[in-house]
Amino acid sequence: MATAGWNDAGASTVGWIGDLSAVEGMMLALGVLALGLLIVQGWALYQLFRQNGRLLLRLDALEAAIESGTPIERTAPASNARVEGLRVGTPAPSFSLTNLAGQLTTLADLRMADKPTMLLFSDPGCGPCNALLPEVGRWQQDLADKLHLAVVSRGDLEANRSKAGEHGIRNVVLQQDREVANAYESPGTPSAVLIRPDGTIGSPIAAGAEAIRRLVATSASAPGPTVPHHPIHSNGNGHVDIPAVANLLGKPAPDVTLATLDGDEVGLATMLAQPTALLFWNPGCGFCQRMLDDLKALETSPSATAPTILVISTGDSEINRAQGFASTVLLDQGFSTGRQFGATGTPSAVFIDAEGIVASPVAVGAPAVLDLIRNVPQGVGSD
Repeated sequence: MATAGWNDAGASTVGWIGDLSAVEGMMLALGVLALGLLIVQGWALYQLFRQNGRLLLRLDALEAAIESGTPIERTAPASNARVEGLRVGTPAPSFSLTNLAGQLTTLADLRMADKPTMLLFSDPGCGPCNALLPEVGRWQQDLADKLHLAVVSRGDLEANRSKAGEHGIRNVVLQQDREVANAYESPGTPSAVLIRPDGTIGSPIAAGAEAIRRLVATSASAPGPTVPHHPIHSNGNGHVDIPAVANLLGKPAPDVTLATLDGDEVGLATMLAQPTALLFWNPGCGFCQRMLDDLKALETSPSATAPTILVISTGDSEINRAQGFASTVLLDQGFSTGRQFGATGTPSAVFIDAEGIVASPVAVGAPAVLDLIRNVPQGVGSD
């Protein structure tokens, strides 16, 4: 009858499994297991191919960067990654490291009572670190009244001395590996953290050059004495006129003690027996290097009224000898002498008359410096 189907639907879709022998059931189970394994393996291969594709794209980007000479930031995280480091307000981990002179230096030695201290984690073998070093030297000079910057590096002592000397960088201490960086939860180099005067953490970790620049800018804009950031950038030709230093203009030049390129110590006053232009210099300063040929030409053929040039430079003896000055060079690693005369950046210069009196405002930038060196300032006698 037509209605018989309602009571007998026929064979079940899976009913046939019950008719299989034990061997056939086992073979079926193995077949299902093999199919599952094939599906898992296929998914894994798909993920592997995707990963390989990303790696190939990354390698292409790295090869292109190497060929173009673009610095490759290997260790710092992406700019959109949030790296907290130690919690702000917690005590900064103490340490005792050797500086470039072989002296033990602690965090307490580096901290300042009236300004924050920035620890910059670096490595002489790190490309992005080396690209940042010229700025580090300028920050140490130009922002000294706002920020105390110390470099925590690693690696070979001579390699670190060479890098520091090239860019006039001071306050460099060496860790054995990454023990201090790890204590501050630094993810890599370059990175930096701010330490408050009370010895507590003052900022999250700034990882990468751009984050470090932002941290420096924020620290430099905090309330306190205003120190221009490398003022020779202020206009197109690098020239800035700054006010005369009221407490020095017309008064004897400070008698500071400086080192010669041979390592001897001399008093500045002994070098000022004739009209002299003190030239404040930094071998790592791009503006200085662009005026170097003009300066050498003035050394070779000075005008009848040109003062004697006395170069007061950052950096070590080797890098300053390589500048090829005919004039005497004295070393001022901390730029403290420049600041005493009111200089806030390089290149800059000030005229000292034959009596050792400060007889001009500070000239900043190549055009003003070269003009001062060519001639005794108007209204100033040479005897």
